Amino acid sequence: MKILFIDSAHPSLKKELLKNGFTCDEDFISSKEEIENRISSYNGVILRSRFNIDRQFIDRFTADFLPQQQKGRLRFIARVGAGMEHIDTAYAESRGIKCISSPEGNRNAVAEHALGMLLNLMNNISKANEEVKTGKWLREVNRGTELEGKTVGIYGYGNTGSAFAKVLRGFDLKLLAFDKYKKNFGNEFIKESSPEEIFHEADIVSVHLPLTEETKYLLDDSFISKFWKNIYLINTSRGPIVNTQDLVKNLMNGKVLGACLDVLEYEECSFELIQPGVKTQQPEALQYLLNSNRAILTPHIAGWSFESSEKMANILAAKICRL
Repeated sequence: MKILFIDSAHPSLKKELLKNGFTCDEDFISSKEEIENRISSYNGVILRSRFNIDRQFIDRFTADFLPQQQKGRLRFIARVGAGMEHIDTAYAESRGIKCISSPEGNRNAVAEHALGMLLNLMNNISKANEEVKTGKWLREVNRGTELEGKTVGIYGYGNTGSAFAKVLRGFDLKLLAFDKYKKNFGNEFIKESSPEEIFHEADIVSVHLPLTEETKYLLDDSFISKFWKNIYLINTSRGPIVNTQDLVKNLMNGKVLGACLDVLEYEECSFELIQPGVKTQQPEALQYLLNSNRAILTPHIAGWSFESSEKMANILAAKICRL
């Protein structure tokens, strides 16, 4: 079976596949069109998020101009990571192509990162650090807020949502979780809840959802206004799940006490816009977040630890071999 890597991955992935008799080629340079023109000779594709795998790409395997022996040879599309929003999975599966990912590999990294961001924000760690380094010794304005006694609401109880709940078990707090597509997961540490219960009780809300038509802009002004308390918000899933302008509005009016964002609605362009010494026009909402002490931002690295890179590779190799 021949596999084409169109994105880099931890070396253990290729090593394990070669050990199991696969032929592995790499192409990290060619354009999408160039790859489409030669992809029909492969049985599998491995990528991260270099480009979208759409119907046109998938159709190259069953196109009328292909010899009969080449039609439908693609067995799988494998993503090193969790999110599959840039792959037309429904269409691929309808053509008999298996779509696989490795969310189990980075769930712990995401959970630890989310906790780190939250503790940083609630205790003013980054802010105080910068102040001390500039000669300011400000204690009262940097008084922290403890997690003990708080209620954390988790939206989405899959790999990362459940892992986040796990790292919170050592704190004396209440855990609520809602998952529209998962039931009977409650245990002694976490209560399976309704959105209404989370709206009523949560002090902190953490989002662990895939990006779909259903979840895009789910967290907008209407959603945020349903919370009875002022809240802290964590998003380590996908940027467009949160409406950034609505988030900024609620940061300004105090409904959102602080935001931990590892992902941004417009992240494909946001960091490219930020160049040292160069003045660029940034979205107004992004500019507010960049200047706010109540927003902790990281560049989509929550699931990108040294350990998770190897874990995701090994998990994906095992899934491919099982095919």
